[in-house]
Amino acid sequence: MDDFYWLVLAPALCGGTLIALVSAWVGVFVVQRGLSFVGAGLAHAAFGGVALGVLWGIEPLYVALPFTMLVASLVVFIRNRTGLQSDTAIGILFTSAMALGMIVFPQDNAAGPMSYLFGDILLVRWFDCIAAAVLVFVALGSMRLWSSWAYATFDKDQAKADGLPVTRHDMYLILFIAATVVVSIKLVGIVLTSALLIIPPATARLCTRTFSGMTVVALFISGITVPAGLMLSALYSWPSGASIIAIQALVFTGAALLKRS
Repeated sequence: MDDFYWLVLAPALCGGTLIALVSAWVGVFVVQRGLSFVGAGLAHAAFGGVALGVLWGIEPLYVALPFTMLVASLVVFIRNRTGLQSDTAIGILFTSAMALGMIVFPQDNAAGPMSYLFGDILLVRWFDCIAAAVLVFVALGSMRLWSSWAYATFDKDQAKADGLPVTRHDMYLILFIAATVVVSIKLVGIVLTSALLIIPPATARLCTRTFSGMTVVALFISGITVPAGLMLSALYSWPSGASIIAIQALVFTGAALLKRS
């Protein structure tokens, strides 16, 4: 049991919890700004970069990160250039990136595309936790932008009138979302990445009336559901990612049922 804990469960717990906390931190902006489809779309778009990395024999993270940031930048560009909504732009780009990934992904690769779509958090090793830790430090560095992001989230026109560089800050935010998505996929797969980015913040929104409270509650929910999901997975031999998502979905259901209209 000791060997299993230190070799499998402990790094999964460490990496998964760190990723969940960062996802909650940025996810509150995703949910409050109505960018849930953008967050999920970037998670799927990253698959194109992963496939190119596998094809070229390069660590997928090194290709998927700039690839996904490029897609994120194109979302902002298309929205500002054409007037189309973000969900329309990401719908075009993420389906194109997914199609590219499925076309170029080597058919003889042992892992196969499904391993990146669904992932397995129990395959996380201590070395992988370094990427999650770096992302945490980036998140801590972004705290100075939190008030500006929050202001623009609720009143973008007034934020512009007050002289805030809203367009530039929006680009920083979506690039940070893209980085979070790519590192998360490396550790937990596309499906769990989308869930971590959306479900805890959405649950937190039902539990509090302030944005700062929503952020704190989202961090708390993420911090407890990942260990709880891993515990269920270890006890009952359930898929780890599915166990985490199931617990988060149950928490959301409870919050929705208890919420007073």
